Amino acid sequence: MSPTEVAVQDTAASSATHPIVNDFNIQVATVNGSGSQTANIVLLRSIFQMGIPVSGKNLFPSNIAGLPTWYTIRASKDGYVGRKREVDILVAMNAETARDDVMGLEPGAMVVYDEPLKLSALRDDLIFYPVPFDKLVAASCPDAKLRRLVRNTIYDGVLAQLLHIDRQQMEAALKRQLGRKVMAFAVNQAALECGYEYAAGHLTKQDPFVFEPMDRTRGKILIEGNAAAALGALMAGVTVVAWYPITPSSSLCETLIDYMRKYRIDSETGKATFAVIQAEDEIAAIGMTIGAGWAGARSMTSTSGPGISLMAEFTGLGYYAEVPAVIFDVQRVGPSTGLPTRTAQADILSTAVLSHGDTKHLLLLPASVAECYSMATQAFDLAERFQTPVFVMSDLDLGMNTWMSDSFEYPTTPPDRGKLLDADTLARLGDWGRYKDVDGDGIPYRSLPGDGMPAYFCRGSGHDANAEYSERAEDYENNLTRLARKFDTARGAVPVPVIEREGDGPIGVIAYGTTHWAMLESCDQMRQQAGVRPAYFRLRAFPFTSDLGAFIDRCERVYVVEQNRDAQMLALMRIELSPDRLAKLRSVLHFNGLPIDAQTITDAILAQEGEALAPATDAQTA
Repeated sequence: MSPTEVAVQDTAASSATHPIVNDFNIQVATVNGSGSQTANIVLLRSIFQMGIPVSGKNLFPSNIAGLPTWYTIRASKDGYVGRKREVDILVAMNAETARDDVMGLEPGAMVVYDEPLKLSALRDDLIFYPVPFDKLVAASCPDAKLRRLVRNTIYDGVLAQLLHIDRQQMEAALKRQLGRKVMAFAVNQAALECGYEYAAGHLTKQDPFVFEPMDRTRGKILIEGNAAAALGALMAGVTVVAWYPITPSSSLCETLIDYMRKYRIDSETGKATFAVIQAEDEIAAIGMTIGAGWAGARSMTSTSGPGISLMAEFTGLGYYAEVPAVIFDVQRVGPSTGLPTRTAQADILSTAVLSHGDTKHLLLLPASVAECYSMATQAFDLAERFQTPVFVMSDLDLGMNTWMSDSFEYPTTPPDRGKLLDADTLARLGDWGRYKDVDGDGIPYRSLPGDGMPAYFCRGSGHDANAEYSERAEDYENNLTRLARKFDTARGAVPVPVIEREGDGPIGVIAYGTTHWAMLESCDQMRQQAGVRPAYFRLRAFPFTSDLGAFIDRCERVYVVEQNRDAQMLALMRIELSPDRLAKLRSVLHFNGLPIDAQTITDAILAQEGEALAPATDAQTA
């Protein structure tokens, strides 16, 4: 057996006597367009099917093919699914980044690499496993044209053997991914077997990392946030979708189109009961969405930051003319083109007040794929109930990455169409005006084209309570005051915040969206490292409810954690909260485009608190 056929044993090899079970990070470094997606999903699902909590994050370039891509799988016996900074196992398949990837590892990490790269010469404190991928793929795949796409499946087989991943689960995951493509499944199965047999016969295990079956994924699913949101929109009864492709939101409408073609074709006529229009740009998309909402359809669009910027004027029309619409904003890094394939929470402030003039919009803040599903459904109800555009503020991390979740619940309540004028209501009101506030909640009654009720002229210019054109100062002021009253009414209807952790000290933390998962882990880290037990309050919507002020009142100091540079959620709080409450607020900000991780939060809060970052004593963690 040649030296290159044997794993390089380093000074960290003694750690193999203390196994690290179901608690480590695997990072696969490949090239965009090389066919690694199938191999990575199969690896992720295999671990999931062993009952082990898992999450997958894809860091990919914004071009079509050729640039570096990193896919990270985190397995956590404790159920943590947020990003972890440290890489424990590296699969180095990209010659361009291999050196930097290896040099960035912590001592004791494991490296599976393409043998010609000769990475074992770079460091002596890592565990290296060289694999001759080209030789193995040539032997396992007779068709030379397919080898580039099948090559990555070999590392699945190698990792299955080294990490004790159940081979049956690996094959089941492969069949789930490719089962309908008979030829593709056959060649990938051969590559999987080839990698497994090579590792069994040529690589001596020296690392401490191992998977063991658990029972923590029973009844759960794996799904991306965009797919979950699409399913929620389907269940909400969306009938008109107008959109323009943009990363990272495109897959939301693409998935929704597939769902609607499957479930929304009339069985008798064979005709679609929906309309999907790919518009020429985002301006046209929101215009069509607003128009369909005015006509009575449940309508939506999806976009990201650049599209939100273009939609400002039409959004103002929807707000002022009071037309329901749902907009999914899958946030990415800006400004301008920015980093299209990196994540952020950087559209919060601009979207909350999108358009010129005085506007305030309802924002829903999903933290999980389950909330992408449920809040999608809620958004349509809220849009019609309050006759206004509603924004679902997802982000790239949530929308495009794979998350573990409980199965979604089937809707049990009918859609809330809001205050639709009918004959009985018209008789009760007597004198109807489109923008009259007859109930004191700021919400008027609306009629729809063709419903037999009185019509009105829908306009974005000045109008009075009867929807007639007006430039009278008192009409404009009354209208804006009523719209503000309607916004206040919405405080009692939007998703309520959640106290995720009850603290026992003076510190509180506030987070929202995907920051939630790092925040949960950070709460545990602060307890373990410094004996600090903060209370954790998760925002789920704007406008804020009275719960926010009550939470701040109970704390001496409150850290608002968010993924943007300018503390945008804190800025919204400055608009609404009293000075004494604002004086308690501090910021923890993360804006490098990578999903926020727990240790970043922990270090920032403990540093501001003046706590030592050394591990806590037993007394502190008791």
